[in-house]
Parts: sequence; structure tokens; C-alpha cells
Amino acid sequence: MQDLDLDARKYVWMGSIPLQVHLHESEVTTVPAPPPLLVLAPRNGYLPLLTPVIKPHFQSSLPPGTDTVWFDYKGLPLKWYIPTGVLFDLLCAEPERPWNIVVHFRGYPADILSPCEGEDSVKWSFINSLKEASFIMNGSTRNVMNMSKPDQMELWRCVAKGDMDGYNRISARLRPGPVVEDGASGTNLGKGLSHRRNYAESDGLETSRTGRIPLRLYLRHLKEVRDDLADALPVECWDEITYINKAVEIPKDEGSIFTLGAALASVLPELFPNHFSGEESKRSANSSSKCTKSVLEDEKKRRGSAVTSQVEGENALISSNQVDSVMVLHGSNSAQTSTDQDNTLKPSEEVPKASLRTETEIVRVQGIEPSLDLPLYWVAQNLVAPEHFLHICIFTLNVGR
Repeated sequence: MQDLDLDARKYVWMGSIPLQVHLHESEVTTVPAPPPLLVLAPRNGYLPLLTPVIKPHFQSSLPPGTDTVWFDYKGLPLKWYIPTGVLFDLLCAEPERPWNIVVHFRGYPADILSPCEGEDSVKWSFINSLKEASFIMNGSTRNVMNMSKPDQMELWRCVAKGDMDGYNRISARLRPGPVVEDGASGTNLGKGLSHRRNYAESDGLETSRTGRIPLRLYLRHLKEVRDDLADALPVECWDEITYINKAVEIPKDEGSIFTLGAALASVLPELFPNHFSGEESKRSANSSSKCTKSVLEDEKKRRGSAVTSQVEGENALISSNQVDSVMVLHGSNSAQTSTDQDNTLKPSEEVPKASLRTETEIVRVQGIEPSLDLPLYWVAQNLVAPEHFLHICIFTLNVGR
């Protein structure tokens, strides 16, 4: 089974999004216009890292000026610090292959996107996320802060190049393992499911897995969906997306398995009522701070403003409950903190009609729609992103009462 888990992680690392990249018509200076570029984008990669491949294709058609590369999908500027696979899963309700996006080299929308100075900005955004995940899992960022400069550069090189073996060698030194077995410090992300394929019948060793799992949830409300998800209206602005950072703890409860559904129910009980179970989940929900309560209320009413909190670094004093419910500003160029205001993804202003209620339509992780009965520790070990966050896209839909 360990080999199967390794295969699962390899599939995630090898996963790519087929892109068809078009140069924006306002920047075309040649006749005929350059043809679109077909390129495979790694799921765990970032769009700015494709610039060395994309720019030469369109270089001869660009107008004079300084290049400031950015991308859009159906008019929506794409946030460069969100992994490409997450952007695709979130913005394409019905997967579009190839994914048609537009590249710009002029007119950077600084009022929407935080500044991106190429690969260096993406690298520090990644390191910052790695620190946040380390703090959630270990209560400290010391293991990341103490990385040598060569190790830090090699870790980023492996992420940028999709080198899973090299990444595993460097990442093992961080000892960030979110899963603890029999009270020991969790250092091996390679241990997976029980040999039994029926998760409900896993043995005691497997159910003793505990730990804190860093989640990043992206909530999108589907508007005017008829019979086909392809008919869903596109996201017009990032205010329509609710963005939640959440630390979920796997309780040590012999005889039961803490599932992906239970984890989501502990964060958003109104969207996952059938998976809300156990006193541990109740305590987790009841201990949520005003930040999470505000998010739940906003999801219910589809209006309001996002609440944000900053994760400062090694000297941050964050209580256990605060870490559980923190929403962070992500994507700063600083290796220490995240401070860019544009990175706050706010709830939609739309208010559903009184005759309707909101239900969960889709849950996506790494391009798949997993069973919510999967053990959370398995999902965290096999579908996690390189910065050790589990990115989950959740689509909601209005239905009759």
C-alpha cells in the first residue's frame, strides 16, 4: 500500500494543465496575429514560471515598453501566488481542456494583483506559505527559518522544476509531518492507508493517526446553473470567492476515522451537515473564533467582508484556537509576513433569495472530486501541495427549500 501511496503522490507531482495561451488583442502589433501557444503547466506550479516559455513565442508581436507579465481568464486577472492547478479547479466549474487563458505584457492591474517581480516573488511567496504550514503543524517556523541558503534554493528549484525526488530529500530535513502515530513525532509523509481497501474497517494503528492539517479552502457560489456546469456564469471578480485558511486537528479517537467530510464539517457545518459527527467535531466548531463565525455567516448570507489575520513568523504569539481559525493574507514578497491587501479574497455580495438555501455541489482537491469518506490523513499525505497546504475548492449552489 505504501507503493500505491507513492504512486498517488507521483501522479500529483506529474499532473499538468494543458493551456492554450493567447496574446491579448490590444498588445498585438503584427499582421497576422501570433497563433496561441499550447503548453503544459504543472498543477503544483505557478503561472509566472511559464514566462520563459511564453515570452519568446509572442516577443516579435509586442509593442514597445517594459514587460510586466500577467494572465487573465475571461477577463478575471489571475492571482499569481495561487498554484495553477487550484486556479483551474476553482475557475472552471466544468474542466476546460485546453484551458484558454490570455497573457498580457503591458497594463499590469496593480489595483487587483499584488506586484510580481518574476520568479523571485513567487519563490518568497512559496517560502512564506511553507512557514505558515510549519507553524500550524509544529507550533514553530524554526525548521524553515534554520534552512541553509543552499537547501532553500534547492527546495525551490525542485518545486519549480517538478523534481519530486529532490524535493523529498530536502523536505525530509524540515520534519514537517502533520501526522503523528502512537504519540511519536510525525516525520514521514510516506506512510499511507491500511492495506484494507475498506476505509471504515481500517485497523487500530491507522485510526491512531493524529496531527494538525493546514487547509486552504476556496468557496465559489455557482450562479444560474441549469443542466450543465459549463453553463455556470464565470467569476467576474475575486470578491465572489471566499478564502479560508484553517488548521484542522485529527483527533486521537480509537475505533473511528476522521474523514475529509468531518474536517470540512468542522469548518463549515452548514455546508456539510451529513458529515458533522462526534464530540471532537463539535468542540472544534464551538471553539472557532469570531473570524470563522464571520465566514460562516457570510457564506450563509452571501454578503459581508472578509476577516483577515496576519501570521507574523517565529515570534508570533498565536494561541491554539487562533491558529485553528486564522484567515491569512497570502502572497507577500517578504519571507517573514504576508501583508498585501489585494490578497484578501472576499465573500460575494450576492444575497440568496429567501426561498432558496445553499448546498455543496462539488469538492475538488488536485483536480479530483474525492469521496468525503476518505481519511483526512491520507488526503493530506497524498494530495497536499509542496508547501504542505491542502488546497480544497468548494462549489455551492442555491437549491429549493
